[in-house]
Amino acid sequence: MIPSWILLAIFSAGLLGIYDAAKKSSVKDNAVPPVLMSAVCIGGGIWAMLLLAQWLCPSSMFPSMLLVDQLALKMHAAILLKALIVGVSWTLAYFSLKTLPLSIAGPMRAMGPVWTIVLATTLLGERPTTAQWLGIALVMFGFMAMSRVGRREGIDFRRDRGVLAMFVATIVGACSGLYDKLLLQQMELSVPTVQAWFSIYLVLVISPLWLYWWMRDRERRPFRWRNSVIAIAVFLLAADFVYFAALANPQALVSIVSPIRRLAAVVSFLIAAFFFGDKNIGPKSICVAFIAAGILVIGWGSQ
Repeated sequence: MIPSWILLAIFSAGLLGIYDAAKKSSVKDNAVPPVLMSAVCIGGGIWAMLLLAQWLCPSSMFPSMLLVDQLALKMHAAILLKALIVGVSWTLAYFSLKTLPLSIAGPMRAMGPVWTIVLATTLLGERPTTAQWLGIALVMFGFMAMSRVGRREGIDFRRDRGVLAMFVATIVGACSGLYDKLLLQQMELSVPTVQAWFSIYLVLVISPLWLYWWMRDRERRPFRWRNSVIAIAVFLLAADFVYFAALANPQALVSIVSPIRRLAAVVSFLIAAFFFGDKNIGPKSICVAFIAAGILVIGWGSQ
């Protein structure tokens, strides 16, 4: 029988794939800072209202799965650090997604488990298994093949700023994945507590970027509201809640949850093929197959 935390990770991947598609729809021919700010404000606003409802309602009447615990100042600082890490990753990823096709950006983002293993090896002294090395090799082969396909669309993976931004965003995102494990298992913070304060603090983290756009760039790069911005917030909240719930299980392994979650690239790739009209879908599908296979092998080798 498949463990519940693996099923939660798979569900989170599906939600995350739709979230990636909503991001692409929102930033296409649009200003990035207000899109990002609008999305995080919706997410933070939802949790702020839930916090208010929790304060007004008796604890016995409030759903336990949404109950946010009281925290010491140092715990707030720990969650603020997570918001800073994610803020950097998201900012780079959103700017990258504005210029790159979703069928390329999604698979690049899926390389997060490779960097999670690299960081775990470097910082935590872990040693990848033979299967994990095989998985890394499959992912890297798929990535190199994708770079060749990208040339057909005028994308030079060695010089393109969008590729570089997504590359750095993925590494920073891998740091966030390791940090989530620390918050949930070592600091023993609850899922809704982390998600609520992280969502609220993220508004503060993104505010300077939005303010710069408003003061210096809004006329040159105007913002157009799209309903997909709402979808960004809703699907991300759902995907993150399910993801945190998976990691909160004492038996959960971040080295398995993270690879499964990155299978969102398959979902976003299918959306790109059917709804965004991306080019070279056939060759890209082969590259995505190698990346997805590598991710699964990494997860299998982590058991």
